[in-house]
Amino acid sequence: MSLEALKSDLGSIKTEDNPALVRQKSRDFFWYSPLLKKQLDHVTGDLVAMPTTIEEVVTVLASCYKHGIAVTPRGTGTGNYGQAMPLSRGVVLDLSGLNKVKHIALGRVVAEAGAILSDIDVETRQHSNQELRLHPSTYKTATIGGFVAGGSGGVGSISWGGLRDAGNIISLKIVTMEATPRVLTLTGNDLLKVAHAYGTNGVIVEVEMPLMPAYAWVDVLVAFPSLRPAVEFGNHLGRMDGLQKKQLAVVGAPVPHTYFLRHQKYLKPEHSVVSAMIAPHAMDAFVTAVAGAKGDLVFRSDTATAEEMKGLPPAYELGWNHTTLRALRVDPSITYLQVLYPFPDQVEKVMKINEIFGDEVPTHLEFVRFDGDVTCFGLPLVRYTTEERLEEIIRLHEENGCPIFNPHRYTLEEGGMKQSDPVQLAFKKEADPKGLLNPGKMIAWDDPNYDFASGKLYLFKGLQAAE
Repeated sequence: MSLEALKSDLGSIKTEDNPALVRQKSRDFFWYSPLLKKQLDHVTGDLVAMPTTIEEVVTVLASCYKHGIAVTPRGTGTGNYGQAMPLSRGVVLDLSGLNKVKHIALGRVVAEAGAILSDIDVETRQHSNQELRLHPSTYKTATIGGFVAGGSGGVGSISWGGLRDAGNIISLKIVTMEATPRVLTLTGNDLLKVAHAYGTNGVIVEVEMPLMPAYAWVDVLVAFPSLRPAVEFGNHLGRMDGLQKKQLAVVGAPVPHTYFLRHQKYLKPEHSVVSAMIAPHAMDAFVTAVAGAKGDLVFRSDTATAEEMKGLPPAYELGWNHTTLRALRVDPSITYLQVLYPFPDQVEKVMKINEIFGDEVPTHLEFVRFDGDVTCFGLPLVRYTTEERLEEIIRLHEENGCPIFNPHRYTLEEGGMKQSDPVQLAFKKEADPKGLLNPGKMIAWDDPNYDFASGKLYLFKGLQAAE
């Protein structure tokens, strides 16, 4: 590999080879997992390339293809599973410079992959009082391309489902990694080729997504004396289709009082809390629902004073993986899991799991639409002790009918607990014939004979070279 020859090819395209800065751009939030921290902490690229146009992305990929250099695309590195970490070193392709909002129309927006999600909403609100349907809790820092390549849903999923649901991505423009890279526009079922594929089979450079009317969402916290009524209310609220909402989480005691430090004055240690974002015109209906469930509406942002609101994070930063982040800031030994509580008996499954683990695995639920039904994902905190105990906790969840999407794995297949999508794999063979895009993240490409039934952890051989 000749980095000097590569830099010569790239000409005026900005690059960075300072080892400290390259290492910084080679990392994401993998350290949420003690297992990934141990496996990936040494990982770094050799060079960061920072294109600002699609044409420059084509130049970078063509040159890296010619020199046989691996390329790992990244946005702002807000993923949690090492999605944007260069396991084979090589070039980190920083796409944050492609940050323009290119077109806004009724119900849709087209933006370059590096555009920050909250910045997109600033422009769409100014243009026509619209906002994105979906965004992660890292809304203020995550890029739209990174969200599509590495995310799954998040805030808005209670009303719109996940990114995998038809209609939540309209089109994607990608660049292939070939001798002469192609710029392709994908729509319909072709979107499944590259959505949530970690950039293993094409570099996303432009995204078209649907918009909805923008609201001055009201952040609310409802306290309950125990977990069951909080879960039952969350489940009931999720099924109230006429009550417009964008976020709906349940967090079991003692987590809210212990870790939601800015909101602590509103909470007691024994409180299990429902956190939500409610449309202003739905607040009367919401208050009525709270009273019917005998909950205590301890906070609502629309009646709080400016002084009370000062320094308070928005409700979406109490949910999803921000819940884990807030816990980690207080207790670095905390980690987490990702669980599906399948419809229709999700409430009883949640209570059964809570009965098994108690405070070792505090409950955190995100209510969503999943295959047309309202159910909940769990992002429970785990008071980590050993790898063996973590694996036992995972096994007990699955034995009780609650599948795990394992956040302690860096591959597509192990994280999703499934073999690689044949569509994604077939497209990788077409779009990345040398296997240079984000190596190590797709087992089906690197080791087609891998025995998923063995239960063994897959370890990418390129990691040894990186170390």
